[in-house]
Amino acid sequence: MASFLYRLGRFAFRRRWLVVGLWLAVLAVTVTGAATLSGSTSDAFRIPGTPSQEAIDLLQERFPQASADGATARVVFAAPAGQQLTGAATKAAVEQVVAELRRAPQVASVNDPFRSGAVNQAGTVGFAQATYRVPAQELTDGDLDALTGIAERARDKGLSVEVGGDALQAQNEFGVGEVIGVAVAAVVLVITFGSLLAAGLPLLTAVFGIGIGISVITAATGFIDLSSTTPILALMLGLAVSIDYALFIVSRYRHELADGREPEGATGRAVGTAGSAVVFAGLTVVIALAALSVVGVPFLTQMGLAAAFTVAIAVVIALTLLPALLGFAGRRVLGRRARTRRTRDPEAGTTNLGTRWARAIARRPVATLLIAVAALGVVATPALDLQLGMPDDGTAATGTTQRKAYDLVATGFGAGFNGPLTVVVDTPAGAAKNTAEQVVQKITALPGVTTAATIAVNPAGDTALLTVIPTSGPGDTATKDLVHAIRHLDGTVTGASVGVTGLTAVNIDVSTKLAGALLPYLAVVVGLAFLLLMLVFRSVLVPIKATVGFLLSLAATFGALVALFQWGWGTDRTGPIVSSLPIVVIGIVFGLAMDYQVFLVTRMREDYVHGAAAREAVITGFGHGARVVTAAAIIMISVFAGFIIAPDPLIRSIGFALSAAVLFDAFVVRMTIAPAVMTLLGKAAWWLPQWLDRLMPDVDVEGEKLRHQLDDVPLEPAVSIPGRVQA
Repeated sequence: MASFLYRLGRFAFRRRWLVVGLWLAVLAVTVTGAATLSGSTSDAFRIPGTPSQEAIDLLQERFPQASADGATARVVFAAPAGQQLTGAATKAAVEQVVAELRRAPQVASVNDPFRSGAVNQAGTVGFAQATYRVPAQELTDGDLDALTGIAERARDKGLSVEVGGDALQAQNEFGVGEVIGVAVAAVVLVITFGSLLAAGLPLLTAVFGIGIGISVITAATGFIDLSSTTPILALMLGLAVSIDYALFIVSRYRHELADGREPEGATGRAVGTAGSAVVFAGLTVVIALAALSVVGVPFLTQMGLAAAFTVAIAVVIALTLLPALLGFAGRRVLGRRARTRRTRDPEAGTTNLGTRWARAIARRPVATLLIAVAALGVVATPALDLQLGMPDDGTAATGTTQRKAYDLVATGFGAGFNGPLTVVVDTPAGAAKNTAEQVVQKITALPGVTTAATIAVNPAGDTALLTVIPTSGPGDTATKDLVHAIRHLDGTVTGASVGVTGLTAVNIDVSTKLAGALLPYLAVVVGLAFLLLMLVFRSVLVPIKATVGFLLSLAATFGALVALFQWGWGTDRTGPIVSSLPIVVIGIVFGLAMDYQVFLVTRMREDYVHGAAAREAVITGFGHGARVVTAAAIIMISVFAGFIIAPDPLIRSIGFALSAAVLFDAFVVRMTIAPAVMTLLGKAAWWLPQWLDRLMPDVDVEGEKLRHQLDDVPLEPAVSIPGRVQA
């Protein structure tokens, strides 16, 4: 592996004009494809095979006018103090709002609160439910402006009007968070390298990687349905790993130059050694992301494969485009002062800090290990209260119109009115009306039901639509139990099939599906990555240590998530953690955790196989890699933290989770616990049964064979190429 990458790096260095030209052509083609082939994204949680999805499919076939998958908007009215909505003037104002809603763009139907019984007994609160012809993600800004404009005009007439429903869900789009993350990354790179040119190379390769990856994903929307979260996640990960992978190779290149090597040879060695670590680190991330396919949830599969593609592009660019750019930069990546001192490592001044930290840990490894594990355990404690669910208006920020609408309905009618259930009754032709009444009677007898009623029968008379109001809120366990109880009525009425759907039921099914897939997914990811790490490090104990460290980081991350997003520490939002978040975070965090594991421990093994004692190899290997890993971690934290201000709850929580996970994993697990454990293990860290050693291929990640080849055999003469930067 290292020898092949060494030759690849030298080839890209020599043929830099060709390599850069090819990548520019690829970027131009993909950007053109994105501009001409792209389509719209879809955020519908469609999971084939779930009971709620089967009910939606039946309605779309038998009862399309019901708009089963259409967006909904609930316009809630509150009478002025001392008045009622049934008063002449107030009632007229409400009816005018209802009339305007019926004329609004894309609205299929609106329930009149006075005719549908959607005014509470006190006459103080009522609501009109508007159903749209299209899903929420297909509503335009003009459609939403029309909705909010109607509410504003009603307020001007003295009514208290708030709007909720999924029609107002936040749309994902690129914003200032990404710009802030890149700006922080640029500052960190300049500080790390002390050279604007060296700092610019990782950013430039990141532009190529993100440009190509996002363009391909955008072009794919013209052929397949992708969620709006997919390109956001691909951008988040692609940006972080592109900068980090280039950072590691540029750092090793500077080290090789400082040892007195020519730029071409230094490039080959940098790609052959640090590039090998990049390949296996990237492969671990790709495995973790691609394994999201085993969950069986389409939108997670899309997110995983798209992000994995972007990471793969980042690896290829780091191995080809970056060495070509190093050919143009030559020794200028060292900075002016460093170029005059060829034998001095430009990182030597701060490597001592990493070495001192490693020596301090090596002197007291047991105490260090216990303190670090205990600290992570304290942070992880809130994870014991982890509750999963889907965001709704009840989890919106205090003060938003969605949250006000939710609270008004809960106060005026009861919590269950915020989570109505849609029941679909499938019968023989002409029997729907009578059969539906029997089903209504059975549902009304169930515990936890406020009301149940038939609201529509299709023209063929073979499908009836019922609405059920629970006594509990949409996120309560009692509501979940009621959904299961209604589904158990299927087959209890002769000739009738009973299904439950609606936003509440869909959310319950999504959460159940994702919770069931969590452990199988974790087993697949950990198993595959364990085998890969055993191949890389030729050790049994190092992969075990890496996996346990990952679990510690994951537990602390979930603890921080629960404290911030579920308990609401420091925020005005409370509610369950988004159901899809744990699986997404597990895949991404495992891949990123293995990144730092590979980069730090590979350097330790490199020193060990080159003759250093086991304890000293831990110290010197850590000293060489600590500065760069620190910079890489700060860059990743900055990039991910930029997404915390995103409007979408999933993106916002992913941004926080990943930034927290990198903080815990890089600085506590990999840079504190890892050297402590490696010191305690000593030579045993590199133990591998002989029979297994013979079976496993030698990938030479640490470059031992490459070093012998280059140090024992004279290099072939460098080819003179016009425009080449000479030493």
